Amino acid sequence: MKVVSLEPGARRDACLARLCAAVHGTQAGLAPLVAFSGTRHLLFPAEAARLWALLDNKGRPLALALLVMDESGEGMAVTLAATLEESREPLRRLLHDLALKAPLCIPPNETLDEAFLGECGITRWVENDRGERVGLAFQHPAALSGRLTPPLAFDEQAVLRRFKQERAFFEAERQAFVDGLGTG
Repeated sequence: MKVVSLEPGARRDACLARLCAAVHGTQAGLAPLVAFSGTRHLLFPAEAARLWALLDNKGRPLALALLVMDESGEGMAVTLAATLEESREPLRRLLHDLALKAPLCIPPNETLDEAFLGECGITRWVENDRGERVGLAFQHPAALSGRLTPPLAFDEQAVLRRFKQERAFFEAERQAFVDGLGTG
């Protein structure tokens, strides 16, 4: 197994679609499509995000994580992460490897609780500007300063407006998303 950064192209788009669907679920309305489209058209072109995968020996993705640069350009936030298997072990291995190499910041959630993140090498905890606990890898600059910079983001409402105003764009994004889900 190996950890790789997915390069631009159909494979990265397919993995991004699978990640968005895995994180947001099948009953989430347009949320997975908005995350997919905004990341593809706004974060990736600005080189503000990278999609990482843990691949098996046949090159099949077992776990995926989207890392987004923070506003200072010094750290990276894990904004989406999921295993594509029944077990969380592939996700633990992916996040552990990334935590050893990158200045990661990860807010805990229902699937990424603090105990699990600790197993992934997230060793420091600080509060963000909303008073929420956030886990840091040891290289993250906020691990020493305690000052956390939010990740870059896109306006989800603007993506939704574009979907409504440009039917052809919406259909193309929907088709790319569905095609990505069918790959793998």
